[in-house]
Amino acid sequence: MQRIRKGDQVAVLAGRDKGKRGEVLKVMPKDDRVVVQGVNMVKRHTKPTQFAQGGIVEKEASIHVSNISHVDPVSDKPTRVGFKTLDDGRKVRVAKSSGETIDR
Repeated sequence: MQRIRKGDQVAVLAGRDKGKRGEVLKVMPKDDRVVVQGVNMVKRHTKPTQFAQGGIVEKEASIHVSNISHVDPVSDKPTRVGFKTLDDGRKVRVAKSSGETIDR
């Protein structure tokens, strides 16, 4: 089970975009990297193709998972993630600082 999933709200802890927040767009578990909306923006010079015109396209590049942290749903601050098994047998993610369940 992964600590960070697509759609999670995260805060950047280190790097050029430290302090920024955004939603996880893509998770790459084999590489330990994630793509966060509006974070680590890079400019890509593209040639014109039959379908798209060329030019400089700005898009998000991946960031290492160690440089991001979950945003606590209660305190709205970065927090670590733990796991808890509910009475019905489901394993859910919980915020360590508040104990609040992250999974829907």
